[in-house]
Amino acid sequence: MTEPVTAAVLVIGNEILSGRTQDANIAYVAAGLEKLGIRLREARVVPDIEGEIVQAVNALRERYHYVFTSGGIGPTHDDITAASIAVAFGVKLIRHPDAVSALSAHYDPGKLTPARLRMADVPEGAILIDNPVSRAPGFQIGNVFVMAGVPAILRAMFDGLASRLSGGERMLQHTISCGLAEGAIAAELEAIQHRFEAVEIGSYPYFRDGRFGTSLVLRSTEPTLLADAADAVRQMVVSFGGTPDEQPSG
Repeated sequence: MTEPVTAAVLVIGNEILSGRTQDANIAYVAAGLEKLGIRLREARVVPDIEGEIVQAVNALRERYHYVFTSGGIGPTHDDITAASIAVAFGVKLIRHPDAVSALSAHYDPGKLTPARLRMADVPEGAILIDNPVSRAPGFQIGNVFVMAGVPAILRAMFDGLASRLSGGERMLQHTISCGLAEGAIAAELEAIQHRFEAVEIGSYPYFRDGRFGTSLVLRSTEPTLLADAADAVRQMVVSFGGTPDEQPSG
């Protein structure tokens, strides 16, 4: 089995930590990476503080193949992501001529203010990430991809940069839901996990229509191994008097 390709997401912004804004970007990036065979291993949220951004970026880029950030690349005083990442990489912050051209073409004459021009500032050596929504670009430096926090813009940026990513083996998934409580099947499920250590088995309780139940989610890159583990889980559910409700997916 080859080493998995891994990634982290770093969400930057006081508004997330204060609860004023709910993050909508982690799930989108995670789903997109999953399709590419890249495993999202970690997600962090940090405030608009240079030192904390620098520490997080440097830790994550050393640990994972890819890092994706969201937030903090707008025109206001608290948009410090670009400058902080320049510090993390030990390079200067420069005004990228292609970013200036994109912004100049987007704004009406006289509307490209000094504040808006700040959105053309990127770390030296960075490669721009196109923004087809509002034209202010993101950028890539090393294995770090810096994107906007606005969900519609981040999605457009991420979709456009996907071709730059090299994925690994795609994770396959098989879900078996049943009207059994987690506690009733915990010991047997643990035994199955020990039998199939290369298969991720997650147990997720639910409550609907006045009844408790459990969704058992199995994930693996090996289809035969996944099928064997799913069969073991299926037999376990039946042995407890449950009815397996199955949702295989690729």
